[in-house]
Amino acid sequence: MKVLLLGVALGLLYAGQGEAQLLLVPFSGEWKTHYIAASNKDKITEDGPFHIYVRHIQFHPDNTVDVDFYIKSNGECVKKHVTGVKRKTGVYDVEYAGQNEVTLVQVTHESIIGYIHNVDEEGKETDLVGIIGKRDKLSDTDYQKFKKETSDKGIPEENIVNFTDNDDCPEE
Repeated sequence: MKVLLLGVALGLLYAGQGEAQLLLVPFSGEWKTHYIAASNKDKITEDGPFHIYVRHIQFHPDNTVDVDFYIKSNGECVKKHVTGVKRKTGVYDVEYAGQNEVTLVQVTHESIIGYIHNVDEEGKETDLVGIIGKRDKLSDTDYQKFKKETSDKGIPEENIVNFTDNDDCPEE
């Protein structure tokens, strides 16, 4: 039954722009970064712009999404906020450390897998794949989906960073 319901929800997700965004609203809430992989690992190491600890995501009916997170700068947690604007179903434009196209690859009540194509201020392009979760531990299935997406984007496994091991930023 859950599979049927998920299938219907995903079908509706792609049915129309406004309706799709409304379907994402229930996925708003507290989230935690688990893993991020990047074609340029410097972007996700400490002091890198994408060494981020997601805390809250809010999907809005007006086709925007707000994300609150922390970055580490010189060992200190610095709170950040970005707003994404939906360009098409499941794809958002976000200004942060350059221009980003963020694609929602998988959205469930347990995890979100996203793909980010970043073009930084110098024009350098980086592909990133991240997975955030509701709990302290991901299911093996979700982690394997993340690893497959990482591999599909050509990002080597050694460029995966585990964020749960060093997350000491404040909870929201």
